[in-house]
Amino acid sequence: MGKRSLFLSTAAEQVRQFNHTSRAATENWEFPSHSYYALGNLAQLTRMLPQAIEQSIRPVMHTYEHGRVLIDSGGDADQAVRDLVQALNSALAHAGELASAIDRMHAATSPMGLDTAGLPDFHEDGEVA
Repeated sequence: MGKRSLFLSTAAEQVRQFNHTSRAATENWEFPSHSYYALGNLAQLTRMLPQAIEQSIRPVMHTYEHGRVLIDSGGDADQAVRDLVQALNSALAHAGELASAIDRMHAATSPMGLDTAGLPDFHEDGEVA
């Protein structure tokens, strides 16, 4: 695995850890502002996905352009690369849709807050006791 792939592996591990630790509402993960900040980070991540996806096939394309792609069992390299490019275009379109949807989620959580009225751990002005 190359150094660049290691970066993606580290990012995937961080997302896995987030998925594990955010399953239930707990201290420091219970208020609308927590969702707002998480969605902001996810929005940033998803907006960067198209570039990362596109750049991830550059080694294949470089090898293909030099006529050096070999397909297992004698497969057709030209067809395999056409399939790859078609899948890339689909992935880029879906990544853009995902980024837009998460941006909308982030915007939707922006005005949300916690109604602290009557909660024992908060003063009447909303500050933590």
